[in-house]
Amino acid sequence: MKGQREYVDDAKFSGHGHIVSDLLHKFSRWYELHRERELLASLSDEALKDIGVSRADVEHEAIRPFWDDPMHK
Repeated sequence: MKGQREYVDDAKFSGHGHIVSDLLHKFSRWYELHRERELLASLSDEALKDIGVSRADVEHEAIRPFWDDPMHK
């Protein structure tokens, strides 16, 4: 009986691992976006010119909230 109970308990809560995994992925993505925007803002004007981005574009990107994911990942 003990084995059956453990099986039922595992089945009952198995869906929660997926939710936790999704949340961790989302938090990780938000941190990644925040970090990329920080790094972009720290680039020199010469570096921005090399990659074809204006300072105005960078400022516009830098003020976006961390949860605003243009790729919807």
